[in-house]
Amino acid sequence: MANLERMLKGYRLTTAEILYHMPDHPGVLQSFTWQNLDIAPHFPELSRFLEFWKREIDGALHSVTVAAKDILSPPETRFVGADYRLH
Repeated sequence: MANLERMLKGYRLTTAEILYHMPDHPGVLQSFTWQNLDIAPHFPELSRFLEFWKREIDGALHSVTVAAKDILSPPETRFVGADYRLH
């Protein structure tokens, strides 16, 4: 499915910061950033990726922080409180 079609169906840009324990040094945390189109609040794409991580990657998960933003949304308008003129 094309990205535009997915966005029209409610997918939004989702970014997850994944903290995991280094396999060779379990006391050290490493950060991994994952980004994809996904559907909030259930995040099926992210859930599939995390299941893959648990099954295939040695680094044990510590925490996951998720942020999501609609890509197709009404334009944001902001009024400026000053007017500057150049001569």
